[in-house]
Amino acid sequence: MGKSALLKIPRSRLSYADEMLLLNGCPGVIALAAVFSGEPPATDLVRARVAERWSGLERLSRVLERPASGHGAARRLPFGPRAARWTLPGPFDAAAHVSVVRGGLDDLLARSVDRPLPDGTPPWRLFVVPDAGHGGDFALVLVAQHTLLDGRSLATLMRRLTDGPATARESARPAPAVRGGLREAGRELRTLTATGQSVPLRSPGEACASVHVRELPARTVRSARRQPADGRGATLNELLVGAVAGALRAEFGPVERWRSRTEPVYTAVPCDLRTGANTAELGNTVTVVRVPLPVDVTGPVARLRACQAAMATVPERAAVHAGVLFPAAEAVRRTGPWVTRLLTDRGRHTCFSATATTAMKWPGGTGAFEGRPLVRTVGLPPLQRPGTASFALAQVGDAFTLTVVCHLRPDDAGRLADAVVTEFETWARTATPSVP
Repeated sequence: MGKSALLKIPRSRLSYADEMLLLNGCPGVIALAAVFSGEPPATDLVRARVAERWSGLERLSRVLERPASGHGAARRLPFGPRAARWTLPGPFDAAAHVSVVRGGLDDLLARSVDRPLPDGTPPWRLFVVPDAGHGGDFALVLVAQHTLLDGRSLATLMRRLTDGPATARESARPAPAVRGGLREAGRELRTLTATGQSVPLRSPGEACASVHVRELPARTVRSARRQPADGRGATLNELLVGAVAGALRAEFGPVERWRSRTEPVYTAVPCDLRTGANTAELGNTVTVVRVPLPVDVTGPVARLRACQAAMATVPERAAVHAGVLFPAAEAVRRTGPWVTRLLTDRGRHTCFSATATTAMKWPGGTGAFEGRPLVRTVGLPPLQRPGTASFALAQVGDAFTLTVVCHLRPDDAGRLADAVVTEFETWARTATPSVP
């Protein structure tokens, strides 16, 4: 392609959220697997469905154009003409983006978590896994760079790929009122910049990536949701955050033993900012709210109560991000791009958030692919910096699946997953019996 042709390629600036994810120093790979029962479909059938349902989605044809490599290029990335841009060189090629992989689903997720997708093509792939396990026969796995798509986008795309019309109606989660003034914004900025702790490592050299997938029995989750016994019950998000706090305590002890410091341990809670008007919007329409984990609180029920109190503030805090902080950041970075580097440098430290926790429900109830019923979904949260762990709890119908991604000691993902399940089982044993 000649120089004149290159100049005609449409280019657009990355959003503030895109740029933060690009510059955070992490691999930035996320995934969503849909596990089905039945005979695996032919690859050509999957490619035809992808071409039919996704070809009109401009976001999936975007290619990241990075500045020329060289000394200091990455450091200069947020500035002026050297900044990365989205380009649209043409529609994506379904044949190149859809392929079959051998081995199980767990193997694919473990291979993908720390391997960024190559530049030069739209940064997403759809894999057909003929032997998925986890109660199904095959899986369709959408892997993408977080810079291109957030977790809700993955669910929206997979929902469009299943049986039914390409524009199947999806349930819109209620959005908090966009409000907040300088006082609320200042309080949230102080929370975002407060010092926290990372999960203890004996030495940075022992940190490595590990991924573990666990299935949670529906009866256990339903019983756990009736906690606390004298309260309103718990949401899936609250249970996950509370279980993570208990898992960290079980594996690493009270926070005071970690580094003899008093700073809290934070978890990052992603908040979808879409409303009923843009439910199916693709991209990164999301923010992250920092929530302190009650690792030092004794007792699973007491930890859950503390998490419920902290999580109750999340919707209003997310509204401050959407209504005040994000618009201000977008305005400032156009005249003073240093703000992106400042905030990104802060987010690079493991003390920003020791963990990330997200609960995902399959949009629109059940699903199928060419008559093959959907039995389970499995999420892959991004690998963060050393001293961190990410937790994703996915639900479709009565199937609950936990994925743990660690950048800690070898096999810590499995140990933390076991500890999270133990918290759920403890809540289930002590919950108020259901009324027949």
